[in-house]
Amino acid sequence: MKVDFTNNNGVLTVALDGRLDTTTAPELETALKESFEGVEKLVLDFACLEYLSSAGLRVLLAAQKTMNKQGEMIIKNVN
Repeated sequence: MKVDFTNNNGVLTVALDGRLDTTTAPELETALKESFEGVEKLVLDFACLEYLSSAGLRVLLAAQKTMNKQGEMIIKNVN
């Protein structure tokens, strides 16, 4: 999985490419936790995401809980 982070004035856009599964979910979870400071809006772009497992969903739910405290989370381009 390839992950591209773009932070623009408190808006963190994360574009995912490939598979978000048991193997790649911990990597994304760690990267997100390191990037949350100062973020008011998290945008997850799934345009190139091929597969999302339950492990990936767990990471998304954890991100949503964090963003509920400090802003909002949007998921776009879901296939």
